Amino acid sequence: MARTEEWRMDGGWDEGGRADGTGMADGKLNLTPSNMATTLEITSTYYQSPLGLLRVGGTDTYISEISFIDRLEESEYRGAGLGGPVTPVVIQCIEQLIQYFQGQRRVFDFPISQEGTEFQQSVWNELMAIPFGKTISYLELSRRLGDTKAIRAAAAANGKNNIVIVVPCHRVIGSKRDLVGYGGGLWRKKWLLDHETKVQWGVQTLF
Repeated sequence: MARTEEWRMDGGWDEGGRADGTGMADGKLNLTPSNMATTLEITSTYYQSPLGLLRVGGTDTYISEISFIDRLEESEYRGAGLGGPVTPVVIQCIEQLIQYFQGQRRVFDFPISQEGTEFQQSVWNELMAIPFGKTISYLELSRRLGDTKAIRAAAAANGKNNIVIVVPCHRVIGSKRDLVGYGGGLWRKKWLLDHETKVQWGVQTLF
């Protein structure tokens, strides 16, 4: 099981859900009203997951980004508004990501929204229909979209997904059941699939 060293700097969230002295109990982040905000603007914070740093962004009504960050300057981290308020939906998102990594959650129920073409939206909707612990091939994905010749376009749209894990682009694999194409790195894709398989079926590894 791949893990990275747990760390944080003046804000953000670590694997245990801790941020600026707040703690976590029963899968819930302990936050005071001063930690929370409502805004129509997109704000971001960071969560140190078992797979490395995740940037979580959204408004007070939806999440628009969950992405892996491999390189981040300290100045950028400190300048992301981490010491300021975060919206309730961002808090909810991080709570549910923590539960997911702890094997306590299979489905996410907070609102999401990301910009994309009509075709990209259709691909992302199909990704959302892939059950936890299951995988499909890129060929099957294009078949579900109604055009097996669109396999490359479907793969490209899969790669444009900006809400990782929740929109589970990691559940699409090669026709020979090989791990191919994941912007976060194939080692993360393998970890996510092994994690979900173990949680859902009690099987240690899938690949």
